[in-house]
Amino acid sequence: MRMLINVPETVVADALRGMAAAHPELSVDVENRVIVRRDAPVAGKVALVSGGGSGHEPLHGGFVGPGMLSAACPGEVFTSPVPDQMARAAAAVDSGEGVLFIVKNYTGDVLNFDMAAELAEDEGVRLAKVLVNDDVAVTHSLYTAGRRGTGATLFVEKIAGAAAEEGAPLERVEAIARQVNQNSRSFGVALSAGTTPAKGSPTFDLPSGELELGVGIHGEPGRERRAMMTSREIADFSVNAVLEDLPPTRPVVVLVNGMGATPLLELYGFNAEVQRVLTERGVAVARTLVGNYVTSLDMAGCSVTLCQVDEELLRLWDAPVQTAALRWGR
Repeated sequence: MRMLINVPETVVADALRGMAAAHPELSVDVENRVIVRRDAPVAGKVALVSGGGSGHEPLHGGFVGPGMLSAACPGEVFTSPVPDQMARAAAAVDSGEGVLFIVKNYTGDVLNFDMAAELAEDEGVRLAKVLVNDDVAVTHSLYTAGRRGTGATLFVEKIAGAAAEEGAPLERVEAIARQVNQNSRSFGVALSAGTTPAKGSPTFDLPSGELELGVGIHGEPGRERRAMMTSREIADFSVNAVLEDLPPTRPVVVLVNGMGATPLLELYGFNAEVQRVLTERGVAVARTLVGNYVTSLDMAGCSVTLCQVDEELLRLWDAPVQTAALRWGR
């Protein structure tokens, strides 16, 4: 295995120790696997908590900090965190104004966050939950009843996080998070499979010279396999799939996201093609973000997420943020 690891069993703990050393502004509980902004709980502020399996970095731990998440719970690789983690995170960040759970639509995440909500509410924490289900590729998948949660998670965490930072009450932060999810759609493409440390080999079979259109972030099958396509052809297919599901009537924020092994040289070239398609379809682009944000270990490939925004959502997107992976305006 050509991986920069010690042994598969300690990959997540080792990464958390390294994150703690690199980011003293975070409080990283390696044993209990909870990442919290060090100034939490923040008086008068709604807290945002999210989490999911490791292997999607910087999601979610990289988005903990002012302007985004209050805490994140990393599970084992591609495995949901457990309810105790989430309940512990909620207790650590609750200022009395309430906690919003942001949950990607995967069966394990949904069940465990539901159980965590019961635990936290038993301890007096006021909770709300928002489910992210933005992937248009398939209706159901290996791990999901309904659509998968993918790139829109970043939009939900950033925009709702900005609203919470401004002091919006829990009901308003929840409503904004739901609006962002409803306004967002994603489509992903794999050029190669990712490799989990425990397995030591690709998580699915993708023959040389082929790609998977509509792949999930755990390698779940998409719509179809085809012979390798050009960046232009992939952009046409991906963006049109998104626009067919949600034709925007307002400007959009664009996320061109790498799956982990695709270099920025290729992602920026792909973004040029995405922008071309949007221009041809008459879609106004308000902002664009390019990079590896919602990944799948070392999978080669990309995803496109569009979020339709009004003036308020765009203002919240532009609001200051300071996390390990996303920062501007401060």
